[in-house]
Amino acid sequence: MWLILFVGLLAQAPGYVTEGLKALDAGNTDAAVESFNQAIAADPADYSAHFNLGLAYSMSNKDALAIPEYMKTLELRPGLYEAQLNLSMSLLNAHNPAAAIPFLKAAKEQKPKEFKPVYYLATALLETKQLAEAITEFEKAVEMDAASAAAELGLGQALARQGHRNEAEPHYRKAANLEHSYQSYLLELATLYEEHGEGPQALDIYREFPDDPGAQERAGLVLLQTGQSAAAIATLEPVVAKSPTPANQIALAQAYVKEKQLGKAEPLAAKGVAATPEDFELRMFYGRILRDERRFPPAAEQFSAATKIKPDAAQAWTELAGVLIMAEQPVDGLAALDKVHALGAETSGHFYLRAITLDRLNKTKEALAAYNNFLAASQNVNPDQEFIARQRVKVLEKELGKR
Repeated sequence: MWLILFVGLLAQAPGYVTEGLKALDAGNTDAAVESFNQAIAADPADYSAHFNLGLAYSMSNKDALAIPEYMKTLELRPGLYEAQLNLSMSLLNAHNPAAAIPFLKAAKEQKPKEFKPVYYLATALLETKQLAEAITEFEKAVEMDAASAAAELGLGQALARQGHRNEAEPHYRKAANLEHSYQSYLLELATLYEEHGEGPQALDIYREFPDDPGAQERAGLVLLQTGQSAAAIATLEPVVAKSPTPANQIALAQAYVKEKQLGKAEPLAAKGVAATPEDFELRMFYGRILRDERRFPPAAEQFSAATKIKPDAAQAWTELAGVLIMAEQPVDGLAALDKVHALGAETSGHFYLRAITLDRLNKTKEALAAYNNFLAASQNVNPDQEFIARQRVKVLEKELGKR
């Protein structure tokens, strides 16, 4: 990966530099660093000593120490190709691609037919989100070395990030064919497909990784999001059995709910709530499962917990009111409806629920007012309930007239 200084200098190299180079050849970077530092102490203007000290640091993965040595080399010997390239690679390793770009462009100008400056320039451009320029350079790199998996992958990544995901896919696949370890980068492309609503393309890739729990989890979620809940169950069940996580357990629970398999969904939702008790949406999800199972008191516990997490969430108070009334706790249910009223979130449905509850409690005057509020708000939207409400209004008006 790293470039060494041209061999012609070695015959003229001072003793410390020679010893340092021998140490590098032997893989003893600590001894090399010591020798090159001694060479610099003896002659601070020895650019080869600075270069090779930088090289020793680079080979030890100490790029932060290598960078100033390469910079000093270029100060002493402007335009030295090897220093330009090694400095650029150290800057890339140090996550400073913008600083690497001018040195890579200079190196490329010197040796336009060399693969490395073109490839690393493309990489730096990609990392600085200069995608059009990155694509151009990666195309050159691929042309120079058709066997470079890294260049093919980089071209695919640049195209995908510019929005050309379908065009990018063949390059991801060629990179994977050239280097098997690059196969997993296809999941990166699948994620981009998924993020842009291209579920079928994402799903095709996820299915290529049947032994990857993460990929199968994402496949299950894509199936769930596209309304294929039965297929989502078939995909997620083995994933949860093999590698359960809160995310895939809740995804499976959601798929069960879609398929009306509440008994299977409930324990998974319960585990999720136990793991993350402050998750509002999860509390609501679990509460609705319990509600639909007609287990109203435990459902009320979940919705009550949700109102404590988000006191201004009208939907939580609405759900709480409904299950409390179904659990034969009408007074508490009305109190929950009062919270909805205080939040200014009442709808015709709230008026109707209040009316029938007050009616059952024989609160004639309050029930009559609630029925009238419902009729005024509904306006033929809920014809069945409106029919009942009109009948009750007549009955309640007669009762009040007799008093």
